[in-house]
Amino acid sequence: MFTRVESLSRNTLFIIACVYLVVIVVSAFKLLKLNLEQSNYNAELEAKILEAQLKLKEQELNYLKMQIHPHFLFNTLNTMYGFALKKAEQTPEMILKLSNLLDYLLYQVDKPQVELTEEINHIKDYISLEQLRFRDTLHVTFNSESCTDIISIAPMLFLPFVENSFKHGKIIDGKLSIAISFECKGNTINFIITNSHEKSQSQPHGIGLENIKKRLELLYKDQYSLDISETHNSFHVQLKLEASNG
Repeated sequence: MFTRVESLSRNTLFIIACVYLVVIVVSAFKLLKLNLEQSNYNAELEAKILEAQLKLKEQELNYLKMQIHPHFLFNTLNTMYGFALKKAEQTPEMILKLSNLLDYLLYQVDKPQVELTEEINHIKDYISLEQLRFRDTLHVTFNSESCTDIISIAPMLFLPFVENSFKHGKIIDGKLSIAISFECKGNTINFIITNSHEKSQSQPHGIGLENIKKRLELLYKDQYSLDISETHNSFHVQLKLEASNG
């Protein structure tokens, strides 16, 4: 015997719809909460990765600086040692200029940025030291007249190129010839240095040049162009850099 089954009423359908709606809303809020938690976790993870990358970058920069500075000081102190042995009259003047360079190396170089004019002044001091050493066998031309505006750069950015030109340059026809030029337009710095050179099979300019390339890539990625070329009797470097206002 069959009992009569009553059809669903509108109230029953409404209750079922409400139940489904509540389940959907609760599920949506749950998924939203999980999504927010995952987003927060991803953001924290990205922040930790970025922090680790920045620390690694800082450590690498410090490592490169540690290689550059002793290299620079070794060459300069060797020059002064030779003058001291000869008891040359220029020795006190060399000590004074070296003290200025040491101040730059020990105190200014730890700053993230220095003024370009400051770097240029220390390059001039370095050239003066080398002029005392080379005397009549050195011919240097230097131009930085267009760089009068306040432009900030990383310290010791151009000085290693100048140092390398003296260390690896060759005296040809009785002269070591070096031409240095700074051209500034807005925030763009165009640095050009050429020195007399004898082409050889070995890699010129050693570890100092490789370090400055790494520093440029770390500090000015996609903001610079570096062109290095050599001929039979000259070595040429051109560095274009987008710097920042002081």
